[in-house]
Amino acid sequence: MRKGEKGIFALMAVVVVGFFFINQHRHAQEEGEDPGIPFYSTADKALQDAGAKLYKKYDCRDCHTIWGVRNPMQSVPSPSLDGIGSLKTEEWLFEYFSAPNPQEILPSRLKAEYQMPSFADLPEDERRTLARYFASLKVEDWYLEEVKKSEYEKLTGRSYQEKLDAEAKQ
Repeated sequence: MRKGEKGIFALMAVVVVGFFFINQHRHAQEEGEDPGIPFYSTADKALQDAGAKLYKKYDCRDCHTIWGVRNPMQSVPSPSLDGIGSLKTEEWLFEYFSAPNPQEILPSRLKAEYQMPSFADLPEDERRTLARYFASLKVEDWYLEEVKKSEYEKLTGRSYQEKLDAEAKQ
C-alpha cells in the first residue's frame, strides 16, 4: 500500500465502526415496547363520513393536518388537528366555528390571509357536525403533552419548554 492509502483505509474503518456503534445504540433505545399509534376517533361511521366530507368541502386540509396527512402544497404553519378533541370540547369548537372573528377566541400570529376563516355563515348543522367530528379526534394520554406542545408552538411561534419554565417559576 502506498503511504496515503493507509490513512484513507484507517479513516474508512473508523467511520464504519462509528456507524456500527451508533446503530447499536439506536437499536438499544428502540427495544422498549412500542406504544402504538397515539391517535384515535370516538366518532361512529356516519359522523366520520360527514366530518371528512365537510373537512374536504371547506378545504381544511389546505392548512391543517389530520392523522399526519398533509397537503403537499401546504405552507401555512397551522396546528395539526390530531388530538384536538383531547384539547378542546365540542362546545368550544362550535363556538369557535360560529364566531364572526375566530381570532378573538384564539389569537393567531399569521398574516390575515392565512388566519382561520369564520364559519359563522355556514348552516348550523354543518358547524355542529364539524364540532362533533373534531371533538372526536382524540389522542392517547401518553401522547397528550406532545400534542399540547405542537399546538402551542404552532400558534405562538414560541418554545413550549420556555412556557413550562415560566409557569414553574410562578
